Amino acid sequence: QLQLVESGGGLVQSGGSLRLSCAVAGSTLEEYTIGWFRQAPGKEREGVSAIGLSDGNTYYEDSVRGRFTISSDNAKNTVYLQMNSLKPGDTAVYYCAGFKNTWYFVRESRKGIDYWGKGTLVTVYS
Repeated sequence: QLQLVESGGGLVQSGGSLRLSCAVAGSTLEEYTIGWFRQAPGKEREGVSAIGLSDGNTYYEDSVRGRFTISSDNAKNTVYLQMNSLKPGDTAVYYCAGFKNTWYFVRESRKGIDYWGKGTLVTVYS
């Protein structure tokens, strides 16, 4: 079982940066991939990025590639999402999630997520 707690959201001007943190607690963490998802008002939740805690492989959606960077600090059991060059379209509640399925499966099927955090709000204004 995993517990996930997000932090770092806030209000930022277009072009600015934020770093989100996801504190992960539980057992057998190395079996999981941690992903960041977001949900904008009136829209479906979408995958943004993910990192495998055992192999460190990273995944990005096209909309954020080159602007967002995901990383993990295994000593601190924390996954980060560094977000640069933010746009108003990035405004959403950001959730971290833990899963054993592949990133591509959970992204396409919107299923297979084992654990969710409660989310943190990111608001980008122009």
